[in-house]
Amino acid sequence: MMHSFAARAARAAASTKTVRKASNVAVLGAAGGIGQPLSLLLKADPLVSGLSLYDVVNTPGVAADLSHCNTPATVTGVTGVGNAEEALKGADVVVIPAGVPRKPGMTRDDLFNTNASIVASLAEACAKACPNACYLIISNPVNSTVPIFAETLKKHGVYDKNKLIGVTTLDVVRANTFVAENQGKDVRDVKVDVIGGHAGTTIIPLLSQVPSTSFSDADIEALTQRIMFGGDEVVKAKDGAGSATLSMAYAGAHFTSQLLKALDGQSGIQECAFVESSVTDAPYFSTPVTLGPGGVSEVHGYGTLSAYEQDVLDKAVPDLIAQAEKGIAFAAK
Repeated sequence: MMHSFAARAARAAASTKTVRKASNVAVLGAAGGIGQPLSLLLKADPLVSGLSLYDVVNTPGVAADLSHCNTPATVTGVTGVGNAEEALKGADVVVIPAGVPRKPGMTRDDLFNTNASIVASLAEACAKACPNACYLIISNPVNSTVPIFAETLKKHGVYDKNKLIGVTTLDVVRANTFVAENQGKDVRDVKVDVIGGHAGTTIIPLLSQVPSTSFSDADIEALTQRIMFGGDEVVKAKDGAGSATLSMAYAGAHFTSQLLKALDGQSGIQECAFVESSVTDAPYFSTPVTLGPGGVSEVHGYGTLSAYEQDVLDKAVPDLIAQAEKGIAFAAK
């Protein structure tokens, strides 16, 4: 007999020794290359009490497989085109990696026509089924899909800028990894803020602000380019077999976990994220944000930039504006 998502989550929460805020997480695109490892990591997160998986195919098998993991989170799976609302009822956080992956030679923008339609339809389902949830957008191109999601929520009168977040954490994860390698440091001791957007030259790592580091001009150029185009590195290495799925799942799970901690009442949690912003002329922009009980509680600036970083930023802002406008125009159709 099928029990409700909320009832199962309540039982899972009651079964834990420490009473904490029960968080129900839905993953849309859960059977895909990002969705499966992301769902596995979330199943292991102690702050996830209910995990609801949705995809157009293969979801029951993924849900059955994950349900055998001996962690408290209960798992359900919903499959089929147009059935997302069933998976979304009672969700506190919705993580969306749905869409087609990049193939060799494709830019994130090449994905736009296919993924824009997918994201718009999922935003419709979210607006109807869980209008008060926090939405974490992974589906590329993020610089355009976040504005599409926002415009769709606005049509339904349920848009809250603090609860719609584009996940750019993979850029930070790459930056931390590459800088640690370059500087001979333990990666756990490195924290690089990455601002801008989540595509190519809109990705701006603030290497000048990383403490206890020393970069040559050549280092800065090479590291910045590698962080900007790290996704291409993976697409090429996989030789037509996919894009960055495992590292994206890791990054997505990290951000989700940080948000769950904030929803649970932990203070002082900061992550870089792509949100509605007045920091630049771009309507959506990634900078460090503080997470709180209602999603994003504060959007921060980016501090003092080097001349190199300022030049990259000046070139990126017009692109970010154009990519947001592309998403807004799509949603208006």
